[in-house]
Amino acid sequence: MRNKIFLKRSFFTSKTTEIFKNEEFTVEIFIYSSGVEAIKINNSRGYVIVLPYMGQIIWDVNFDGIDLRMKNMFSQPKPAGCIIDTYGCFAFHSGLLSNGCPSPEDTHIMHGEMSCAVIDEAWLEIDEAGITVTGKYEYCQGFGYHYIANPSVELNTNSTKIKIGMKVKNLTSIMMPLQYMCHMNYAYVDNAVITSNIPEKAFKLRESIPAHVKPTPKWIKYNEDIKQMQKTGKTLTKLEQSDMYDPEIVFMADDVKKYAARAVFEMDSPKGYGFTTEFSTSDFPCATRWIMYNGDLQVAAFVLPATCRPEGFLAAKKAGTLVMLEPNEEKTFSVLTGKK
Repeated sequence: MRNKIFLKRSFFTSKTTEIFKNEEFTVEIFIYSSGVEAIKINNSRGYVIVLPYMGQIIWDVNFDGIDLRMKNMFSQPKPAGCIIDTYGCFAFHSGLLSNGCPSPEDTHIMHGEMSCAVIDEAWLEIDEAGITVTGKYEYCQGFGYHYIANPSVELNTNSTKIKIGMKVKNLTSIMMPLQYMCHMNYAYVDNAVITSNIPEKAFKLRESIPAHVKPTPKWIKYNEDIKQMQKTGKTLTKLEQSDMYDPEIVFMADDVKKYAARAVFEMDSPKGYGFTTEFSTSDFPCATRWIMYNGDLQVAAFVLPATCRPEGFLAAKKAGTLVMLEPNEEKTFSVLTGKK
């Protein structure tokens, strides 16, 4: 039996309130001092914190005492209309009409309208297997597009992994473009090794330079070294030169479904633990790797599954990688990720 607990914003206060408990799970709701509502789902292995009314951002994930989230400057989520104004989360939904870093010619915000969308409804779904936070967001713009999105995060019994979901339905009377990336900002782990069932040769260093990236001579030289390495079919798979990852180092792989029906990526720490991400390559034909290390931000996003490259709407349109949804067509995405 699947049960639902419907939430209202008035339920959330500055005092943490326990709203569900059994032998495996505890669910708590509260408001950060910034005014942002949060749900914390605890199981026997750890917890996940979700922002139910702000893009259903996954703010934090911790299992077996290991924090999966990148190091960042934010002590709490901030009210924002653009993800970079609250960039301290573990994961967010990038898209849905546009995605990635906009070029000077693009008109969309960084990572699209869904990342910090004001969610209309939020609820919990509970069954024997686990607990899911989900909700509904209706996007409707005069002279524009109309869709319904249903983000979700599922945590199961005794699990150290979460299932991140996104369902979107085009309610416009014409075809609607879709760009989606499940943007997971994993913690940087020194000397970690990245492996997958997608060959290293599939990943190519990003050569375009977004506006937020300010190249240095050392960084340019390091990029040239990587390009030479790629000529041998190899790429960066060990995080052993943190001083070289500022500005960011980004790799992209296209059409990964030709290598495997289901992609499996892992990042293993020399301390004995590791992280993993799995997804269908027919749903996510593109994969990005984002690495950055400085005093304020330390992240090793070892894979970001997506429908296209994260270079903005116009780049995806030019490359022919926009997904086009027919009127009333629905598409569902799912990513399994967490601690190994």
